[in-house]
Amino acid sequence: MPERDWWIAEVQLSDSFHVTVTELAGELGAGIVAWRPEPGGALPLGAGVVLLMAGGAEATALELLAELPPAPVPRYLVGALADHRLAAAAVRRGAHDYFALPDDLDLLRRTLERDAREARGRLEAGRFAEAERQGSGFETILGRSPILRQTLGQAARVAVHRDVTVLIGGETGTGKELLARAIHYHSPRAAEPFVEINCAAIPANLLESELFGHEKGAFTGAVAAKPGLFEQAHGGTLFLDEVGHLPLELQPKLLRALEGQTIRRVGGQSARRVDVRVIGATHVDLAAAVGQGTFREDLYYRLNVVALTLPPLRQREDDVELLAETFLARLATSYGLPVPPMTPEVRAALRVRRWPGNIRELRNAIERALVLSPPGTLRPDELGSARSSVDPDGGPLPFPSDLNTLVRAAANATLQLTGGNKSEAARRLGISRPRLQRLLDGLTDTE
Repeated sequence: MPERDWWIAEVQLSDSFHVTVTELAGELGAGIVAWRPEPGGALPLGAGVVLLMAGGAEATALELLAELPPAPVPRYLVGALADHRLAAAAVRRGAHDYFALPDDLDLLRRTLERDAREARGRLEAGRFAEAERQGSGFETILGRSPILRQTLGQAARVAVHRDVTVLIGGETGTGKELLARAIHYHSPRAAEPFVEINCAAIPANLLESELFGHEKGAFTGAVAAKPGLFEQAHGGTLFLDEVGHLPLELQPKLLRALEGQTIRRVGGQSARRVDVRVIGATHVDLAAAVGQGTFREDLYYRLNVVALTLPPLRQREDDVELLAETFLARLATSYGLPVPPMTPEVRAALRVRRWPGNIRELRNAIERALVLSPPGTLRPDELGSARSSVDPDGGPLPFPSDLNTLVRAAANATLQLTGGNKSEAARRLGISRPRLQRLLDGLTDTE
């Protein structure tokens, strides 16, 4: 039987048909609860429908219908008289329908089945919305590094101000969209839409219509009017990813929308008011773009009211293992695989990489190693090539030809990062100090 997350509230004015309705509830996987409505009382928690069981007490049921406390759920009168005047009177007093049993039993069953589907659909939608909100907050941005925590603290402070425009900078793969969502879901606009667009992914000739909408006949193919993303985000947040790629000819129109909170559809004659917070994101230096003439200075200052910068992963060395462990657990679960341990060799391989693709590259590397390694294991040589990585001085890191060379390279790199502190380097690598010394001495590692 399905989980009982939907209940029938039964006002039992007579015993007639109680057994029948109880059987119906069982078929539907619904619970049934006796209810005695009282003045000022509320509907039982979880009830998705109200049944007034008249069965000879129809007059009393009609009086009670008008006195029931308001609730956004269907209410039905169930009786024994097939009387259309009684049905009409019930509807006038607030009933959604009247069922005369046993003649209307199949109709009642189908009606309750529909109500159960709708009630459970609303319940699941509510659960999904809550899960989405809970899964889109600052707590989902993993990391303990001070440089990241500082940025998140600034973001949390700006989030509570519903209208402040925010510009998020950072390299590709650092989590700019995740931060934008967190700001939205911690703002007074959280219950309204979060709408996003990648300005670099839409051809310039379509981007204006996408952002601002168009009227019917505005251009070839505009067979119907269409609201743009500004209108769709009304009350909420519009996230403009890669805003630095916005065509120069559209920038004045975006500036007007930001300053006046009004937009005009393509082909439209009148302005439309919108209530939208705009969050922009870019991996390019917009100040430099202003100097090069590819980005308007006035728009830059209007977007840059509060500037937040997400640090690259190479500046968050202590967060690499935390992120890797999190990705490993999530991905293994999603693939139905056992979660493998993070061995010292894997940790060393992670630390020697510089991750120019940042968090996205790290996640992809973990996924690759997980699916290519034997179940229950994670082989460091399956993490992918480190050829694209760079050392702190900007030069490429040579890819080691064997695992021991890779581990020794990681040991030396970690020792440099700790200023020669071998105890701290061993702690970061997750190995003992004697083992670190053997690696530094170039001995074959057999542990």
